[in-house]
Amino acid sequence: MGEATLLVGMSVREVDARAGLRSLADEVGADVAFLQLGDPSLSRELDRLADAGATRVVLVGVSLGTFAPAASWLRRVAAHWCRRRAGHRPDVDVATRLLGSLDAAALTATLGEVRALTGAEPGLTSSAWEAVTAHRHQVLVCRGPRCTALGSDRTAEALVLALMARDLGDDDVLVTHTGCQLPCNQAPVLTVQPDDVWYGAVDPAAARRIVDEHLVGGSPVEDLRLPR
Repeated sequence: MGEATLLVGMSVREVDARAGLRSLADEVGADVAFLQLGDPSLSRELDRLADAGATRVVLVGVSLGTFAPAASWLRRVAAHWCRRRAGHRPDVDVATRLLGSLDAAALTATLGEVRALTGAEPGLTSSAWEAVTAHRHQVLVCRGPRCTALGSDRTAEALVLALMARDLGDDDVLVTHTGCQLPCNQAPVLTVQPDDVWYGAVDPAAARRIVDEHLVGGSPVEDLRLPR
């Protein structure tokens, strides 16, 4: 099989943009995988390429917004796969920066800056990730098909940025992307736990109100709240 290029969606935003990512991959003769929340996973696609006889795989992380983890996470996960496959695997190189657009010329430039995995990359565990965070609230942002079609990616982005502006991290408010939460006619849907408060039609402005009035101020935003 020889060499292969694998475009890796780094976050839920790239899962949403799967069709565009697939189109770019087809244009340049690459394959597609996802680091999280999408299929095929990076590990599964690396298994497929290895079993098909690839001798070298170049990984390019793709980030089309603000949700993606750092490029170092692509190296961590790929290195974990390499250690698991031991001697029965291709060489793996990783682009040193994330691709920020679905543009073939930008991809070519990104492919010009790659670094081989050495096997000494950090693993998937750390003492910092041992315990459940001390968060007061967990906010569940629906990323099901209807909510996504109606802009829940922008809702999530506004929520995270508003929390960051108030210096609130995972030990204060834990934000989690979910599949369908079911009251689809109310999309985009967002829920706050353990308060058991459900919100509908949450656009970016509404997300900022929820941060200010509910998560910081302690009072649910009644005009956005869904009946239970």
